[in-house]
Amino acid sequence: MLSRSSFTSLVVGVFALYVAHTCWVMYGIVYTRPCPAAADGAAGGCVWPYLARRPKLQLSVYTTTRSSIGAESNIDLVLNVEDFDIESKFERTVNVSVPKKTRNNGTLYAFVFLHHAGILPWHDGKQVHIVSPLTTYMVPKPEEINLLTGESATQQIEAEKQTNALDEPVSHWRSRLTLNVMVEDFVFDGSSLPADVHRYMKMVQLGKTVHYLPILFIDQLSNRVKDLMVINRSTTELPLTVSYDKISLGKLRFWIHMQDAVYSLQQFGFSEKDADEVKGIFVDTNLYFLALTFFVAAFHLLFDFLAFKNDISFWKKKRSMIGMSTKAVLWRCFSTVVIFLFLWDEQTSLLVLIPAGVGAVIELWKVKKALKMTIRWQGLRPKFQFGAYNDSEKKTEEYDAQAMKYLSYLLYPLCIGGAGYSLLNVKYKSWYSWLINSFVNGVYAFGFLFMLPQLFVNYKMKSVAHLPWKAFTYKAFNTFIDDIFAFIITMPTSHRLACFRDDVVFLVYLYQRWLYPVDKSRVNEYGESYEEKLKKKAHRE
Repeated sequence: MLSRSSFTSLVVGVFALYVAHTCWVMYGIVYTRPCPAAADGAAGGCVWPYLARRPKLQLSVYTTTRSSIGAESNIDLVLNVEDFDIESKFERTVNVSVPKKTRNNGTLYAFVFLHHAGILPWHDGKQVHIVSPLTTYMVPKPEEINLLTGESATQQIEAEKQTNALDEPVSHWRSRLTLNVMVEDFVFDGSSLPADVHRYMKMVQLGKTVHYLPILFIDQLSNRVKDLMVINRSTTELPLTVSYDKISLGKLRFWIHMQDAVYSLQQFGFSEKDADEVKGIFVDTNLYFLALTFFVAAFHLLFDFLAFKNDISFWKKKRSMIGMSTKAVLWRCFSTVVIFLFLWDEQTSLLVLIPAGVGAVIELWKVKKALKMTIRWQGLRPKFQFGAYNDSEKKTEEYDAQAMKYLSYLLYPLCIGGAGYSLLNVKYKSWYSWLINSFVNGVYAFGFLFMLPQLFVNYKMKSVAHLPWKAFTYKAFNTFIDDIFAFIITMPTSHRLACFRDDVVFLVYLYQRWLYPVDKSRVNEYGESYEEKLKKKAHRE
């Protein structure tokens, strides 16, 4: 059977192998081996870029309700760039006519053609095109109202509202279309074409050499939920922002893999909003910062696991509550559950929601241990029994109650006042939403005050030996990592600010650890002292 230290070493070793393997895979994605014969000027086996001939190109964007077209019938031209320069980026907004079929929960497609100037796309044998839906289906966001007056947050006319049930998905308009063309004059090895890029390539034979036509790519990662617009039955035109920028081969391959990963998440049951949070990590972040984010996220997962493991190990062995604030444990449990319910109500990213849920379950278990609670079942009815405290534990409880008494004079008026202010001035989806938001605002704004009873107990006992310092250390690392994530992952502003608040709490704990050096005669977190351990060891010998 593995010891705890061996198990931790094994986990860290597996983690190091995972990071090394991921780095190797990422290198294989962004680096493409060029054709060896190209260096000698030979054409055999190489696939040459057609763009090296510097052809005069034209960009055309059409819309249609069909997913495939064979001619120019039943299609609308929405954008035409006659003198298209692949090196110059641009952004243009056009109005697109919305057919009746699309207004009735139908689909509208965009066909993007890159072809020779002055020639219609279907008459050009060397044209490339790509298709993308301009609509998607999603459950509309519930309308928020003032709970006292009933005033709506959006002043929409009743006749313009959707007749669909609130929980049914309706057609939404993608208001952005982001295009890219791979501009590198890269010569591929025909015998080892990258599979990710190959499906976007169209080959033509020109004399004795094989050329690949311009690689046209639609950046689906830029389609964000915040840009979606509900399509009403009365809507006849909608804006579409078409933006273009060149892209390198390495970034193109990386983007293709990321789009495939997001698509896989949706196939596994991730909602459009969950997938959108993942998109935001890639789209709104610089590539170098994104690489840093990957390592930060990996270490965050490692420290999360080690913190949970040591926290569980600490409380599993704990037999005494000497020096531990029961009120702080109860508050931590309450606040963790409230934060989880708030994040669930706000439909926050699963990257934030899942760790919060796991933490809430652990905190509930810790409350059971702290209150020395046992549950006995009498048929289908549970019976709760609570253990008795010894004299030392009762002394700790006195310090705990004293600290809570002083805190209540400040905390309760602030929380009640904040809840009343939000009820009068802020709009919510329901009374439940207001209740959860009021609780969580109190947790975020004043939650650190509930750490003061533990600090007060430490001050009275002049010791911090009873605290789970291993778990605290891992949580401290994660707290500073959360500061980085606060700027990357989409989350409520109050949750973002709470990440920085936790920094202060850990710094105070560290100060107390320095202020109160370890006394080996004191009882530790497991109800034992260092001197007792030495006596037991000598007795066994």
